[in-house]
Amino acid sequence: MSATAPEDVVIAGAGPNGLMLACELGLAGVRPLVVERLPGRTEENRANGLVGQVVRMLDRRDLYERLSGSAGPPRPGPSFVFGAMPLDLGDLDDNPLCGLPVPQRRIEQVLEERALELGVEIRRGHELTGLSQDEEEVTAEVTGPAGPYRLRARYLVGADGGRSLTRKLSGIGFPGVTTDESVSRTAHVSLPPAIIDAATGGLDVPGYGIIPPFMHHRTERGLFVFAPFAAGSPLVSTTEWDPGHDGDRPLTVAELRESARRVLGADLPLGPPEGAGPHLLRRLTGRNTRLADRFRERRVLLVGDAAHVHAAIGGPGLNLGLQDAINLGWKLAAEIRGWAPPGLLDSYETERRPAARRVVMHTQAQTALIKPGAEVTALRELFTELLTDRRNVQHIADMMAGADVHYEMGADHPHPLVGRWAPDLLLDTPAGRVPLARLTASARPLLLDLTEDAAPAKEAAAWHDRVDTLTTSCPDPNPPATALLLRPDGYVAWASAAVRPAAREREALRAALTRWLGPAVLSRPSG
Repeated sequence: MSATAPEDVVIAGAGPNGLMLACELGLAGVRPLVVERLPGRTEENRANGLVGQVVRMLDRRDLYERLSGSAGPPRPGPSFVFGAMPLDLGDLDDNPLCGLPVPQRRIEQVLEERALELGVEIRRGHELTGLSQDEEEVTAEVTGPAGPYRLRARYLVGADGGRSLTRKLSGIGFPGVTTDESVSRTAHVSLPPAIIDAATGGLDVPGYGIIPPFMHHRTERGLFVFAPFAAGSPLVSTTEWDPGHDGDRPLTVAELRESARRVLGADLPLGPPEGAGPHLLRRLTGRNTRLADRFRERRVLLVGDAAHVHAAIGGPGLNLGLQDAINLGWKLAAEIRGWAPPGLLDSYETERRPAARRVVMHTQAQTALIKPGAEVTALRELFTELLTDRRNVQHIADMMAGADVHYEMGADHPHPLVGRWAPDLLLDTPAGRVPLARLTASARPLLLDLTEDAAPAKEAAAWHDRVDTLTTSCPDPNPPATALLLRPDGYVAWASAAVRPAAREREALRAALTRWLGPAVLSRPSG
């Protein structure tokens, strides 16, 4: 096997997380090489959409309209579900639970198209089979259609799923728990029109009653979900806490119908799906909850399921994994391009591992709340009481969306926004009034200066090669800040509430610029 010229970054895995990372690197001027063992994009629908903070993040990369097919920004939904209990989100001051019901195969298609626009090379049918590394580079052994070969790279990122070979080969531990206590069955089906409830769009099951759509419905015998994503072929899913099933034989609609009868105690006349498909027919046994003991081993890093796996309840997987990629992309690009300050790349793990741990926590809590048993039913009664308090609903909605993520920015006496997701501001620009999302598609750091004397913009001039600066105004008479420094991942690294920031705040801005973007350049831009 002959070694090729070194790459900057090799990404193992062309699923959503690997492709998102490739896009982020491409925006930063780095051209990664993506290797994927499958010869083409999978037709299997592993997810049916996105929910949470990542929906707004995709809007800030000008990808939301491509995925949604409609104009306008993301809008939060009026309700959601936590542990098969409804969350009424209509009265929240700030509802963070935006949803985007798009099949995963479409998400992968759009991300691949964008990656190719940015000059990324994707090699499908090329499988990572081995790796080694030293202090200077990683050597990846790859097998492609023409046989084995080696790739040398400055960094290798494993985006190759829960069974990640990258993680195993790099010696990163994956502690956690695997159980076989449950069986989940999911399939596209057809249903008689007579049992569709006209008022709710859910099911009116004879002998049982109304089951709302898209809501996890718990009984003492299991869990049932009806999700009419597509006309004629809705998804029906059941979960039972009985490990018995039909061995390794493929799931059938008849098996799913019997499972639904056990869970509901009533017959649901399921038939084969209509239309050309692709149609899902899947049985999953047990649950796997694991968190990598570290996200980096020298020049090898992990994103998405390669770093964490958990129950799918609440749909947090892509929300978590895609934000891993967005957090890592600009930091890895800074390292490669030579301006990363010390410790920047290490901050990927210190920021994202706690976020993953929180998702593991709340998915485990939700799993406990859907199990059968009198004790669980009593716990659910208590939770139902707690969820009448709007503050508790806000807390859970923020947690499920990832809107409660707060990064340590190292600032003294910080503004409340520092370390948090930047709010969706409207801003006056030379091109007219635009939302913040229209200013962040380039994935560059951004300083917004709404002050009277433009002092923050003057301070940032020495970082002109790494940060975009906009001296602007906001139609809101009481904006949440008068100046903000945004990292490329949308989080606030510095902020001020003063119309004329004092010397101490300007010094804090210089410290934030240095901490996240490295030392200032020696010369200022001409003109």
